[in-house]
Amino acid sequence: MLSDGLVKTLRFFPGLFIFTQIASTNSMKIPALADIKKELQYLENKELIEVILDLCKYSRENKAYLYFKLFERENPRIFVEIVKEELDLAFMDANTRHYHVAKKSAQAIRRKLNKHLKLSKSKEAHAELILYFCEKMKLYGFLDFRHPVIENLYKIQLGKVEKIISGLHEDLQYDFRLQLESLNG
Repeated sequence: MLSDGLVKTLRFFPGLFIFTQIASTNSMKIPALADIKKELQYLENKELIEVILDLCKYSRENKAYLYFKLFERENPRIFVEIVKEELDLAFMDANTRHYHVAKKSAQAIRRKLNKHLKLSKSKEAHAELILYFCEKMKLYGFLDFRHPVIENLYKIQLGKVEKIISGLHEDLQYDFRLQLESLNG
């Protein structure tokens, strides 16, 4: 009946039919964001809360994102403060005895920073956190190894922050440029 091992399912959502094809390789075509948005509009408040809580259970990133979105209205600096604390802990735990493990530690901390940067759309927060990361790299002696990978990582982060700073308000640009100059010099 079904050709080429495709399993076809027809699911009914209130007001919208979505036809989903699942191939035998278990890959599923994910609907567009606009389709999901339309479907969410049909849900009652309780159902919507349940869906959001289920999303939080699937990954820490979803949970962190929701936390910051809910509480940043009360304290807009909460995101920056929490990320700085996590970066501090990561730098304290980093092994800098040998250039190879120092390089791996710096890359891991940078990945952690990038995950957190995805949670905020504030360019000011991005600039502040990247500058903080660079300050800590310098402070904890990562640059003392003169390893090309570590130096490139540092230079790339400085380039990113320079690009972000150029799009900010003039007053903020001045403050951030002072920090940037101290890191470059």
